[in-house]
Amino acid sequence: MKSGRAFWQRTHQIHTVLLVIAVFVAGFIIGSQIMVGEAAEQPREAAIGETDEAFEPFWEAFNAIQDLYIDKVEVPTLVDGAISGMIDALGDQYSGYMNPEIYPLFDADLSGDIEGIGVVIRTLEETGQIQVVNVLKGTPAMEAGVQPGDIFLEVDGESVIGLNQTELAARVRGPSGTTVNITFLRGEETYNVDIVRARIEIPNIETDILEGDIAYISMAEFNALAYGQLRDALEELDVNNRRALIFDLRGNPGGFLRTAIDIASGFIEEGIILTEEFGNGETQVFEATGNYFGIEVPIVVLVDERSASASELVAGAMQDRGVATLIGERTFGKGTVQT
Repeated sequence: MKSGRAFWQRTHQIHTVLLVIAVFVAGFIIGSQIMVGEAAEQPREAAIGETDEAFEPFWEAFNAIQDLYIDKVEVPTLVDGAISGMIDALGDQYSGYMNPEIYPLFDADLSGDIEGIGVVIRTLEETGQIQVVNVLKGTPAMEAGVQPGDIFLEVDGESVIGLNQTELAARVRGPSGTTVNITFLRGEETYNVDIVRARIEIPNIETDILEGDIAYISMAEFNALAYGQLRDALEELDVNNRRALIFDLRGNPGGFLRTAIDIASGFIEEGIILTEEFGNGETQVFEATGNYFGIEVPIVVLVDERSASASELVAGAMQDRGVATLIGERTFGKGTVQT
């Protein structure tokens, strides 16, 4: 969780982010779905060294700011800054702090549907501006006339220049039925539009029957709805009456650990799916859940350098258990689980 803007910009650059503003920040994170509060309640050993003594400089700095700084700074602002700095000190690209404003966005994004306007975005590396790259069909953004190539300038009268995608999402998204006013740049002209937000199901599964009677399924992320979506897609394609199945995980950055286990179990009838090792030396073994799809035709899994986390878990398990052949490029190489 690297702190602040630099963390989010770096992670977005790594996996060529296309967020639905709507926006899903599914990141290449594979969450174990342990809530922050639950994690905090887990028993922990006393910190090495005298914690009170180690924190004396912190309290000195805190008190100095409270007593001497010319402007009043809210305590939560200082606490967020302190936590961000502490996490930043880990030097871990997969660790970062999400403040109370950002966390609900991340949590909602992996639920499979969100409340927003329905555009896919990216950050232009040359300018740092955030551009629309796709407008989802039937969404408020399409009805309002938003087009690919439009650049965000203002949201509800406030400039969004310099914001990262997550910060922009926090301003654009909101409860279904509410209105957001957005100013866009299109070419050399600006335009302003009111858009009524709506609940939008994030497109996650694409299917096709390819030449040679081969079933094709691509999955965008391992969100909370993915297992059911994949099961339904397999039934609609009548996979066992096709010659083969291609399961495309290229560009899939990951998602929930529980979803990854469920989906791997759909292809692996029994046995170990994953062994997770914790920092305290403990391990947890995840075995097939019994939610087997019963696929009898040959399976090929497609991967690339943007296939990360849950994608690597599922593809690796399928390869190791001999149920699929992997084709593509070396994957991202994450191999860690975050809570």
